[in-house]
Amino acid sequence: MATDVTAEFQNPDFRPLPQPPDFHPELAKSPDDELPFWQLMIAGSIAGCVEHMAMFPVDTVKTHMQALGSCPIKSVSVRQALQSILKSEGPSALYRGIGAMGLGAGPAHAVYFSCYEVCKKYFSHGDPKNSTAHAISGVCATVVSDAVFTPMDMVKQRLQLSNSGYKGVWDCVKRVLSEEGLGAFYASYRTTIVMNAPFTAVYFSTYEAAKRGLMGISPQSGEDERFVVHAAAGAAAGALAAAVTTPLDVVKTQLQCQGVCGCDRFKSGSTGDVIKTILKKDGYRGLVRGWIPRMLFHAPAAAISWSTYEAVKGFFQEFNKRQYK
Repeated sequence: MATDVTAEFQNPDFRPLPQPPDFHPELAKSPDDELPFWQLMIAGSIAGCVEHMAMFPVDTVKTHMQALGSCPIKSVSVRQALQSILKSEGPSALYRGIGAMGLGAGPAHAVYFSCYEVCKKYFSHGDPKNSTAHAISGVCATVVSDAVFTPMDMVKQRLQLSNSGYKGVWDCVKRVLSEEGLGAFYASYRTTIVMNAPFTAVYFSTYEAAKRGLMGISPQSGEDERFVVHAAAGAAAGALAAAVTTPLDVVKTQLQCQGVCGCDRFKSGSTGDVIKTILKKDGYRGLVRGWIPRMLFHAPAAAISWSTYEAVKGFFQEFNKRQYK
């Protein structure tokens, strides 16, 4: 009887709106989730510092392997490269140049993530499946952030080489400035952009697609599971992008370390000149030198970076909600 009464008083004009099959209301962002630009910059800065500091030893091994003629590394084996570094200078050598990384990674990643968020919102028009928008946004982010990061990246890579002759970050900056000029800090900028443009295009589109796919498997996941989703999507994106762009990373390392510890010096900053030199000395094998530590760096680094970034964003979202209550 109660059922009949309910049916009698139901208004036929009020009907549930049909939802698309892939609609997950729990994944939709509320206006409260939108963060101010300065909070995005802080989240990106923290993520970048945590990522690079955690993975710095792997980056040191990669730099040694990619610098042709670098003393004392002659082999492309990760194990032999690591043993040679430890034998020549000890474990502390794995962290040589970490100060330069700290000075560059924070500001660069603040620009990187905040620029990506702004561009993604503008180009995608709210469509989470717009891979082209994600790729374009990633390219825009890397062009701007690399302008901030490249000088300190050059200092970092020179300090990473054994017997480089530099006493520290500021000694390297002063000597390069006086001996080679301001242009030396940006010798690899063009190559870095050529490398990082496809890297970030693959990286961000893969990350967004992987995250969306993993979220779709378990749309009602809790915070712990969402943390794993960001980490897994980031790791997949980092590994794929790193593998695709290793040859250009070798060129970048050569340009940044030229003339240091036996490395070749190039007449111009042309990517073609560097590739010809590498092919002449090592063949095509030289263009993939360091690909294993590069993937070993970028897969966990991306997992650390994205999970940290999303965690800090989550903190700010909760903080903002408490402030406006």
